[in-house]
Amino acid sequence: MARPVVPVFDPARAAEYPVAIGCDEVGRGALCGPVVVAAVFFDPAAIPPALLAALDDSKKLPESVRDALSPLIRAHARVALAAGSRELVDRINVRAATLDAMRRAVLRLRLDGPVLVDGRDAIPGLSQPCRAVIGGDRLVPQIAAASIVAKTFRDRLMRVLARRYPDYAWERNVGYGTAAHRAGLFARGRSPHHRLTFTRGFGAR
Repeated sequence: MARPVVPVFDPARAAEYPVAIGCDEVGRGALCGPVVVAAVFFDPAAIPPALLAALDDSKKLPESVRDALSPLIRAHARVALAAGSRELVDRINVRAATLDAMRRAVLRLRLDGPVLVDGRDAIPGLSQPCRAVIGGDRLVPQIAAASIVAKTFRDRLMRVLARRYPDYAWERNVGYGTAAHRAGLFARGRSPHHRLTFTRGFGAR
């Protein structure tokens, strides 16, 4: 008999989770495209228990589940998105571009609550308290929700771009450095969306 799936965020403990803005990024390690950031605010005790129980690190969820959860998160939470473009990544480096996009996403919420961000870096330039949480997408439900919204948005964007640039298999790898993507780079060189700092040696276009 299969064991029941234990949710990462237990609805019975909803009141124990923080009421905060959660922030996470997607695309930091990709070879092309923007870094996309989501900032999400909700009270864990005020959203549907089934939604809270379904949240997890976006990388651990099937695409179909992420696609179903993203509109539910938007319906029951305050959500803002921001992106660090390829040009910004090349100009100031991917870490700085990510933190800049995080700051802009949080500011777009127009909320004064505390901010919890996945990773090791607190977001500079905010007036409210901000704390970095390593492994936050499995510890803080708002960070998990942010990871889902950001990944869903960025994956869809990369699949749209794949129609214009079919040589890199972005519809499958969404910009990450798979064998098919690298083969396209060696064969065709860089597209306008490839990060120069990540793809030197693959030729130029």
